[in-house]
Amino acid sequence: MKGYLRSDGRKGIRNVLLVVYTVECAHHVAREVARPFEGEDVHVIGFPGCFPNDYARIMLERLCTHPNVGGALLVSLGCESLDKNRLARKIMESGRPTDVLTIQAVGGTRATIERGRGWVRETQKILKAQEPVEMAVSELVVGTICGGSDGTSGITGNPAAGRAFDLLVEAGAACIFEETGELIGCEHIMAERAKSPELGKLLIESVAKAARYYATLGSGSFAVGNAAGGLTTIEEKSLGAYAKSGASPISGMLKPGDLPPRGGLYLLDVVPDGEVRFGFPNINDNAEIAELMACGAHVNLFVTGRGSVVGSAISPVIKVCANPETFDRMADDMDINAGKILRGEASIDAVGSEIRDLIISLGEGGRTRSEVLGHQEFILTYKNFEPIGPSCLPI
Repeated sequence: MKGYLRSDGRKGIRNVLLVVYTVECAHHVAREVARPFEGEDVHVIGFPGCFPNDYARIMLERLCTHPNVGGALLVSLGCESLDKNRLARKIMESGRPTDVLTIQAVGGTRATIERGRGWVRETQKILKAQEPVEMAVSELVVGTICGGSDGTSGITGNPAAGRAFDLLVEAGAACIFEETGELIGCEHIMAERAKSPELGKLLIESVAKAARYYATLGSGSFAVGNAAGGLTTIEEKSLGAYAKSGASPISGMLKPGDLPPRGGLYLLDVVPDGEVRFGFPNINDNAEIAELMACGAHVNLFVTGRGSVVGSAISPVIKVCANPETFDRMADDMDINAGKILRGEASIDAVGSEIRDLIISLGEGGRTRSEVLGHQEFILTYKNFEPIGPSCLPI
């Protein structure tokens, strides 16, 4: 594998240039800055809110200094609460090129777009001059989520993703699974895999927190499409979601923006702390992908039974299709046909190895289907988290 070496010692499998809007009022201008560079790894991300939020600040700091990111242009309206200058300092301190364009100061839409495009063109020259270096599998961080789940997800796609995780952890990589709201009923068997009793207790508490959160909201992580696809209860869905964690010992628990300190398997607690304040923990799958990326994920596995087309800015998304009929119908959007397991054409071990090999190929110039199709979805909303304690990362 090859990677782009960053000042903190991490390496990225992509060298993306970000255009970052710091409030929704600057979103259109940021999008127009990036528009002429379609297909050139110039991605748009941002935070729509005008009110301050530490979670959003931390998320953007982590994303703009993600190992797959080579530089970032910040596009601000000028009167929002997000501290754009602090964010720019964080990016500059990481050794990446950055600049801040404030629409109100530059002179409006057209002037900002023109200056932004000029900055992107000049910065691309810097990024193109960077030579990749050798990168080991042990330097990878890989995330996994599932979306559009059906009755096949827990039989084929999720277990295959879990087997890929086992292979990667064995090779020294860090692997992160999440969706604590979809682990309800599995918390005690999950805790038995924790590397310490204290961590096991925290894993149980994270799922209990998710259950309380959804009970307060009056709805859980169970969609109409899940039922139409053959799932009957959240516990049944949880069994499938749990399967994608594999069988390795659980090394720690993270919250969005926390980086795994070493290789191993980690649970990402995505449900906010404290009282319910900002609605549903994640309003769609891409919110979860963003949080995995904020924890350093170079690539994310997306297991789907009913079918999903989304990708992501910054990090490639590998679609693992659990249902063979869905794969036949949506093959152009899918990377891995785990439905072969259901048809007796492959084993879980074989598909797990196929997923592992595809991940490695992304560091050798390969592209996922969502990348080829131009998917760069991104979303960031409000949340609130308390810092993790020492029991979350036992030595």
